[in-house]
Amino acid sequence: MRLSRVIIFVIKHVATGNNRIYIREKIMAHNVIAEAKRCLNCKNPPCRKGCPVNTPIPLMISSFLGGDIKKAGKMLFDNNPLSAVCSVVCNHADQCQGHCVRGIKGEPVEISTIENFISSHYLDCLEAEKLPSNGIKVAVVGAGPAGITIAVKMAQLGYDVTIFESKTEIGGVLRYGIPEFRLPKTVVDRYETLLRKLGVKIKFNVTIGKAFGVEELFRDGFKAVSIGTGVTWPIALNIKGETLGHVHYGVHYLERPDVYRLGESMVIIGAGNVAMDVARTALRRGVKNVTVTVRGDKCSASDEEKEYAEIEGAKFVYNKSPVEITDEGVLFADTVCDENHAVISVSEKTRLMKADSVMICISQRPSNLILTQTKGLEINERGLARINEDGSTSREGLFASGDVVKGAKTVVEASETSKRVAFAMHEYLQKLTK
Repeated sequence: MRLSRVIIFVIKHVATGNNRIYIREKIMAHNVIAEAKRCLNCKNPPCRKGCPVNTPIPLMISSFLGGDIKKAGKMLFDNNPLSAVCSVVCNHADQCQGHCVRGIKGEPVEISTIENFISSHYLDCLEAEKLPSNGIKVAVVGAGPAGITIAVKMAQLGYDVTIFESKTEIGGVLRYGIPEFRLPKTVVDRYETLLRKLGVKIKFNVTIGKAFGVEELFRDGFKAVSIGTGVTWPIALNIKGETLGHVHYGVHYLERPDVYRLGESMVIIGAGNVAMDVARTALRRGVKNVTVTVRGDKCSASDEEKEYAEIEGAKFVYNKSPVEITDEGVLFADTVCDENHAVISVSEKTRLMKADSVMICISQRPSNLILTQTKGLEINERGLARINEDGSTSREGLFASGDVVKGAKTVVEASETSKRVAFAMHEYLQKLTK
């Protein structure tokens, strides 16, 4: 049944020209309503327990089917301002949908489809609700998932919020790390519109730690500062040949893939979700042979992302550890793993895997400018901000959330922690100003 709807959509999209938007919305609405009616409205919903932000899924669906899509949208937005994003990019198979009762003996309810329809509608119709201004200035460093979430929450609470963003557009990993085919940039643009409606000021092309730092923010009247700069610096392999001209880092490639000339064959070192995005992007841009190499015997990427990469043409080779990069390709040694998928031995023999280009995608770390130049701020052995349970740091008035605290994680995790940190900032500021 679902397959037939997809086929009808494609045919009518091509055949009807200017009417394609209307038809798409009509079919999507039919699909959403049909899926929503499949929800069993469980009293103790396991789908909600599987969601990192504890989305009130049955209540949201009940409101939607009851004719109050605005109420359903408000539930989603209040719980997670990035619901319109998370409904697209989350690993739903391991989270909400993976815990759906209907999935035990059949197909789970497509919660992501329902959530996306409702949250997108709500963003389109949202009237920016906020408390009266309290005149207290708050600085948010970074306009990625963490920064957007905190800025929205703090603005709604009546604070005078200014975002400091090092790039020319907001979004962070949403814009510069997730390919267009997975998350359209128009979705991210809508959040800038929302922030403007809430009265948030945005300063672009400003990197805290260069011209000025956190101390200057406090000097100029900001009573609290939140760091949400993410992890944008790639982690190096530290092997011979890594500086050669045909060697690149996945996190940089995804930011501006159009400026790269990768040739016909590419080897990817690493097998996380970034590696899957790199593989799919490169294949779509003309690289004919893409090989993803895995040091162990299991990918760290989600099964869904791996399957998409395979369907689009990526090949996977397991138990390969990179030893050296040459002009011709990469020298790999074979590895052996234990029953827990941990590498326990690496062969001394190496073998060349030829490639025109090499892409390193093993992980990312935070930019250390703001972290190392802020007086009184403690960082851990991984170079991440050390925080208390409420998101406060060792420097009074300074908070941190998202990947700059936990390392490279998911959008929904950044949103969840940032929501809690926003309320901690609110409590701190209320006590400070009494």
